[in-house]
Amino acid sequence: MEIAIKLFQFILSISILVILHELGHFLPAKYFKTKVEKFYLFFDPWFSLAKKKIGETEYGIGWLPFGGYVKIAGMVDESMDTEQLKQPAQPWEFRAKPAWQRLIIMLGGVTVNFFLAWLIYSCLSLFNGETYTDLTKFNNGIGVTEAGKKMGFQNGDKIINIDGKPAERLENASINILLGDNVTVLRNGKEVTFPINKDGVAEVLKQKEAKLYITPRFPMIIDSLATPASQASGLKKGDQIVAINGKQTPYFDEVSSSLSENKGKTVNIEVVRNGKPEIITASVDKNGKLGVGVDQKALANVITDKKYSFGESIPRGFERSIESLTMQVKQFKIMFNSKIQGYKNVGGPIAIVKNMPVDRNANGEISINWAAFWGFTAMFSVWLAFLNLIPIPGLDGGHVLFTLYEMIVGKPVPQKVLENAQMIGVIFLLGLMLLIFGSDIVKWISGSL
Repeated sequence: MEIAIKLFQFILSISILVILHELGHFLPAKYFKTKVEKFYLFFDPWFSLAKKKIGETEYGIGWLPFGGYVKIAGMVDESMDTEQLKQPAQPWEFRAKPAWQRLIIMLGGVTVNFFLAWLIYSCLSLFNGETYTDLTKFNNGIGVTEAGKKMGFQNGDKIINIDGKPAERLENASINILLGDNVTVLRNGKEVTFPINKDGVAEVLKQKEAKLYITPRFPMIIDSLATPASQASGLKKGDQIVAINGKQTPYFDEVSSSLSENKGKTVNIEVVRNGKPEIITASVDKNGKLGVGVDQKALANVITDKKYSFGESIPRGFERSIESLTMQVKQFKIMFNSKIQGYKNVGGPIAIVKNMPVDRNANGEISINWAAFWGFTAMFSVWLAFLNLIPIPGLDGGHVLFTLYEMIVGKPVPQKVLENAQMIGVIFLLGLMLLIFGSDIVKWISGSL
């Protein structure tokens, strides 16, 4: 059931994005009286699931859900149908249109993708507002994992700036740090700026801690006793752990660290119970856990719920689109960094489906989280806009590059060059898709996905 809901969300999101992206090409092409032979949702090698010809255009649904396309007459595209190009150019063909019209047609898809993201983010800001973990409310600073420490952080640091820009939201900051160069923190009352150690970034990605290596620091107050061992230890709900084996551990991160150092051992735990100190002897399991739940009330103090009026939601939607775009661009820095080797963490369709957001109620029933779905769709729309602008033959960016060359130089790129470049681009993109899809399958089989 869960995988079916996730798969449905993925196909729905991709369908919306593909249809609107291709409309971004289709509408200006029709406006400039250019013949559009096909309009397809998903690819249709060998056969299609459905098709119908209306006027001069065949509309259809393919069986391979990796995108879609419009086939414009007189254009060297991924279909590699060059027979028509051997004939003299006709007035209704793409190649017969002025360069500026061809440029508008090719930029239509990415333009729609960006404006779609802007619209979705604006609506989310207006109707849902934004809930985020506010770094400015971390009165006790941050707690960091060993990978976070390797990056240069220390427990108790208060994050001020990332690459010189104020850090306010943990959800954004935790990602921006991985993509950034330096961080400024308040440490022991002094501002300290340090470069981000890329070995630490690699460790965070390796351990899949992208959203967990930094947490707010809060007292370790027991909320529940989850195992027979913890129930028999003498610990009680409401106890605040302040020391382990005589070592002061006033915060959750310090308790976790101390327990990890005492895996499989018996420890003396000092707790504050009803305002008085007591010593409890308890066993630490092989995973460095006591088997207790933690009171999460302290986390509520660092959460901010921000609402936006209609007038505020529009510029905020634009800001969120730019933030998403900037993050996509920055990801290429860590993807090809030799130390970080971010390319090892690149996921394809299977990984995306597996990580689609869902809601789960107290009975374990699963439903769609529509706010998360639209947030994903907006982010993916920006991602598609960015990818399509990369100047690789086979993508919109390749066509744009050749058209700009023609506008600057004053003469078109030779037809044979366009055909060869398109073929190389298509082969490269197909190879890349197979590589990413194959990597997903290997990770899935190995259980690391």
